[in-house]
Amino acid sequence: MSFEITGKLHKVFEVQAKSDRFQTREFVITTEGQYPQFIKFQLTQDRCELISNFEEGKDIKVYFDLRGREWQEKFFTNLNAWKLEAATTENDAAPNDIPQAVGEPPEMGGFPTAKDSAPANNDLDDLPF
Repeated sequence: MSFEITGKLHKVFEVQAKSDRFQTREFVITTEGQYPQFIKFQLTQDRCELISNFEEGKDIKVYFDLRGREWQEKFFTNLNAWKLEAATTENDAAPNDIPQAVGEPPEMGGFPTAKDSAPANNDLDDLPF
């Protein structure tokens, strides 16, 4: 199952070699709101360098999976990030990208409108046809 979250990049840690063939890199984002949360994510293997393209303090969108495991009757949960994007805000969107309502929508040929289906007289009953 995949999740996504947007927040401000708070801290990026160095790459850690767990073995000869396995490496990880962690980073923390801060969420917005009344009670901001510091959420730590983990990148693995060739994805460790994905975070290098982002600056601390900038908004980032993280796509991640939940990973859980047991080790010696202890349980661990990781937020395994697999894709990162610069977060865009409404102010960042180009003016042409924002739909603007001007006047009424164009007529849709062949479809009845509310005016077409309204009874001609005030004799209303509860039958839909």
